[in-house]
Amino acid sequence: MAASSRSAREAKRRVQQMEAKRELRKEQDKRRKRDNVLAIAAGTTAVVVALVLQLTVFSSNPTEDEYAAAQAGLTTPSAPPPPEPSASPTGNAENIPKPEAAAGQTFTGELKLNSGTLGVELDGTAAPQAAAVFKSLADQNFYAGLNCHRLTTAETFGVLQCGSKAGDGSSDPSFTWGPLENTPQDNSYPAGTIAVARSGGNAYGNGTQFFIVYKDTVIPADAAGGYTVVGKVTSGLDVVSNIAAAGLKPGDNATDGAPAEPVTIDSFSLK
Repeated sequence: MAASSRSAREAKRRVQQMEAKRELRKEQDKRRKRDNVLAIAAGTTAVVVALVLQLTVFSSNPTEDEYAAAQAGLTTPSAPPPPEPSASPTGNAENIPKPEAAAGQTFTGELKLNSGTLGVELDGTAAPQAAAVFKSLADQNFYAGLNCHRLTTAETFGVLQCGSKAGDGSSDPSFTWGPLENTPQDNSYPAGTIAVARSGGNAYGNGTQFFIVYKDTVIPADAAGGYTVVGKVTSGLDVVSNIAAAGLKPGDNATDGAPAEPVTIDSFSLK
């Protein structure tokens, strides 16, 4: 009788597990349909991401522990995902200058390239964090000898990008910061703009690189937003226009690549 009772309990337990899994799958289907609607509204890229997530989460039958965790997740509001280390809303790492060092100030100086000199001005009121970073780097003579590795020559996208420590456009993982500041609402960057280059989709992905806009340019915002406008060129913009006029090194992209003639920074000074 005891054996029969145990068998009955085990059978009942298996049935309950199967019912629980069936209910879980129903909830998953509902969530997939809802997520798909949201993803479609967000755009094609978001749809792809949502589908990938849906295909990888609970793709196999859950264990009892997984089911318990899933059940809790279905009945309890989800906590927001933890931020990436480089995107911490609590502030930047200790090696990043504080925005207070530039807040309310205007810095003027010169960016000397091997092909000519640009007068520049950084706005510590509109972009205090960015101005503090570039003032600190300039004071350390960080930019001397670095190159301007990227030039774009499209009709509405004309920039010269400089300041990669490695010289190839890669970022320095030990020197990333945020947040975004003074980003154009219309995605338009007028000729003479000096803006901060960053990793895509990361508001805390700014680093040591910047770009100089030599003709009116439109750069669509990404998931993080636009690009921090830290200042402007006050004289010598024709130096960059002449670099652009010389064209690009032959490559895969006819309007985006390395300048035909190497461009290096002799010095960057601010006061």
